[in-house]
Amino acid sequence: MSRGFVVAATVVAATLGVGTAGAANHYFPYISETAAARAQCGPDDLTERGIQGNVSAEDRNSGRSRQGYNCNMARLGGVRGAGGGIVSVTSDHCSYTSSLFPSSAIAKQPGVQIVDARNPRKPRVVGSLTTPAMVGGTWESLKVNHKRKLLAATSVPFLWGGGFFSVYDISDCAHPKLLNKGAGTAWPLPFTSHEGGFSPDGRTYWASGVYPGHLSAIDISNPAKPSVIWQGLHSFLGHGFGISPDGNHMFLSNMAGITVLDISAIQRRAPYPQVPHVAAYLWPDGQLNQHSIPVTYQGRRHLFSLDEAGSGGVKVFDIHKLNKPKLITSIKLEINLPKNQDTLVRSSSGGSLFGSNPHYCSVDRPNDPTALACSWESSGIRVFDIRNLNKIREIGYYNPPAQKNSTITQLPNSPHVLGSIIGMPVLEFLSLGMSMANGKVSVPELVGPRSGMIAGGDMATDWCFSPPEFHGNQIWSTCSDGGFMALELSGKVYTPPADQASTHGSD
Repeated sequence: MSRGFVVAATVVAATLGVGTAGAANHYFPYISETAAARAQCGPDDLTERGIQGNVSAEDRNSGRSRQGYNCNMARLGGVRGAGGGIVSVTSDHCSYTSSLFPSSAIAKQPGVQIVDARNPRKPRVVGSLTTPAMVGGTWESLKVNHKRKLLAATSVPFLWGGGFFSVYDISDCAHPKLLNKGAGTAWPLPFTSHEGGFSPDGRTYWASGVYPGHLSAIDISNPAKPSVIWQGLHSFLGHGFGISPDGNHMFLSNMAGITVLDISAIQRRAPYPQVPHVAAYLWPDGQLNQHSIPVTYQGRRHLFSLDEAGSGGVKVFDIHKLNKPKLITSIKLEINLPKNQDTLVRSSSGGSLFGSNPHYCSVDRPNDPTALACSWESSGIRVFDIRNLNKIREIGYYNPPAQKNSTITQLPNSPHVLGSIIGMPVLEFLSLGMSMANGKVSVPELVGPRSGMIAGGDMATDWCFSPPEFHGNQIWSTCSDGGFMALELSGKVYTPPADQASTHGSD
């Protein structure tokens, strides 16, 4: 870059309250070619055939994928409703299904659906939230703060939005009460968003945009009167994030890595807050980093960070020293390995934009977590034993039955239905190109019976995007076509810790 560009960028950053002094970039060129050890499944499970995480083109065409796949996990109950949206969340015995604009606005019950799962074998939709933020499409902004029992979301009509913001009291989870009837509801607030989430103490809601990396802090100390107290441009592109338990650091997703921000001035409500860049962690495999989960092992800070495209899997860092991070390992399924990118594209053809990558994960507790559960797009819900970071292994999975050939009339709140106008797995092409450049792609393996489905894809798998949240031995989540599911993880492979407290890093 030219000296003039650097000076200009520094001036702009200072003007926006984003410091750059002392920040360092850390590049991790290592690309893992090893998958997590496979789960040992039970004799009655309907297991995957072949490569771990793969739903083959043949299974999609034959109808086998409509039976689903499971290993050490079983479905207790579920309710499809209008579809599962993108990121849905749970609290107590309830689940809240995110909305997708514009189709969810004209659904039978528009807005965010309230699911009562007190009886997980017979969950039911008991209402919906219809403020402008909730009807306008919540995308990845719908989040719960368990400490204060708050539910909040911003309006994201398509990829990018802002202005409308709703906060609900969910002390009675089946009957949320709107708290901000003025700012954010009756009139918009000055922010943009694609994603959002809470600080751990629930006093701040952070809204992150996509391009040009716009980040806003909304003070909800008094949820009835939310106000924007800081804004800045942090990088070229922003996505989801995780926040440290003390609320002082944000691990903000960028295109292919993480930007670490010092948000302590916002946390302590300094009168003229600055948000310095502490560091950036960057890597070549995996595009569109989705979010991160700060945890500790024996008091030492670690981070799980996942990529929703590009087969980067879930990276695990030791961040005890934020500016001296250490990459410990990557959690991948076999379908994500560089040598299997041709198979991934072959299988995903005709299924629209996404293939098989993690989108949102949760740990079963923030300190010394024992299990990680992830929504892995077309590979369903995957659960890993993470007690020993040097021996991470998969312990179970549930890939819901495909709802093949459903229409927008039947599932207006399914992004999979809306995305099926495109057949190609576009978000897999960068990792495919990298594997081709490294001589790991077989053209005969790349071409299959669904390769011609360039437009007008089908739904021969489901898309699972939402954070799978631990409720004892149960895992609750939603998938795009199948809606809300209550799953049970076998006691043979998982024992819930006494202090279980499921978290995905921004709740």
